[in-house]
Amino acid sequence: MSSSAASHHQVPALLLAAGRGERMRPLTDTTPKPLLPVQGQPLLQWHLAALQEAGVEQVVINTAWLGAQISDHFLGVFGLQRLMGRRKQLSILYSHEGVDFGGALETAGGIARALPQLGPVFWLAAGDVFAPDFVFDSAAVAAFEASHHMAHLWLVPNPAHNPRGDFGLSVDGLALNLPADDPAPRYTYSTIALLRAELFAAPWCDIPPGNPSGIKAPLAPLLRRAMDNGRVSAQLYTGRWTDVGTPERLAELNSFSSNAP
Repeated sequence: MSSSAASHHQVPALLLAAGRGERMRPLTDTTPKPLLPVQGQPLLQWHLAALQEAGVEQVVINTAWLGAQISDHFLGVFGLQRLMGRRKQLSILYSHEGVDFGGALETAGGIARALPQLGPVFWLAAGDVFAPDFVFDSAAVAAFEASHHMAHLWLVPNPAHNPRGDFGLSVDGLALNLPADDPAPRYTYSTIALLRAELFAAPWCDIPPGNPSGIKAPLAPLLRRAMDNGRVSAQLYTGRWTDVGTPERLAELNSFSSNAP
């Protein structure tokens, strides 16, 4: 993977960190979920380290609930200790939805708001997902940029809390918006993706550029619209992946760490 990361250019990333984390209460009453410790470091730091390792140079983090804690913790640069090493430092920008609009804008609303700080193609990952083996591979960026797709999704086998899954996957690598009664297998959207900024404009999305009014909107309808037009590709990811959505899942991840030899 490292050789491919050196042979292609990278694109910016957006990490979603604005949610309230209701199911994680009382842990999230005083700490935003992306800062909860997972195996010795804040959950969001796992993504930041992987992005830096892959050669990504800029990341935007959107915030709302207790957002100042996130920006105070990570500040504007990640990886200063490696400035003289083989990886460049990762600059961090913020989209403070809580400050600007009093709360989170949901996924599509938050992405649309952050678009002016991103590029025509960008990585997307949720800040409450633990995927320590995932590589933000620049070869995947090159393949996506050469395609006509609006999004490329990484899907995972369905966890116990989402047994029906989200999207189908065709033999030729298209994500499928299957009807509810379709018996074909579905997989769970990992919340990791490559996206084009064009997805957040007509005909896919009607939010004005930059979302100046703070419109709240989910991402799934945009993806399903693009899927229905054959414009979303996908692949199955089978590395370690956990939606850290409950205190029980967090405790389980940290018990693995404490039991490690």
